[in-house]
Amino acid sequence: MLAIDHIVVAARDPEKAAEDFGMKHDIVVTEGGQHANWGTYNYLAYFRNDCYIEWIGIFDETTAARSDNPLIHLLFREIAEGHEGPIQLAFRTEQMDENVKNLQNLNIQYTGPIPGSRKRPDGSFLEWRMLFPEAEQQVLPFLIEWGEIKNTPRDPKLINGKTINLVSIPAVTLDPFMAIYQLYFDNQTAKLDNAVLKLSDEFHFSIG
Repeated sequence: MLAIDHIVVAARDPEKAAEDFGMKHDIVVTEGGQHANWGTYNYLAYFRNDCYIEWIGIFDETTAARSDNPLIHLLFREIAEGHEGPIQLAFRTEQMDENVKNLQNLNIQYTGPIPGSRKRPDGSFLEWRMLFPEAEQQVLPFLIEWGEIKNTPRDPKLINGKTINLVSIPAVTLDPFMAIYQLYFDNQTAKLDNAVLKLSDEFHFSIG
């Protein structure tokens, strides 16, 4: 079963956005790092149910504009239009190659798997792959598969005792969610490995 890996939040100033959110919800946030190939950087908040929030911003607009990563395209567009807030959801998988085969069998267009990496403040190096299913009328969640090192902080004090228990995302139809992610929905709601997913008219999430 898929799990929520992280929620992507667009921010002009990720540090301030993360700190403001942390103060409001009484959670610890931390610096993530830079994605040099994409011209972006992030701040993070980790939760007890093995997921996190990523506030991501742009430090090099030229590099970001040239990126072939759909997530960076989306971020660049949202920031350019003055929009800040949740823009994407990542599902964690350990079967990326099987997910690619599923999309091919369904004849669904996709981008990836795209490799990603960044150096953490503690000097460790993270690597991952991302897969982006494509749809004409909506932005679909992407799939992420981590390398040998999982994106979990070494300091347990950085893992908040709260959980992200519900994520609602905009959706036009159930069909791609059932076919691509092989999820079962009851009243627009599906159970994931570590949270509940709800299809609605807007993107929001709850912490408990």
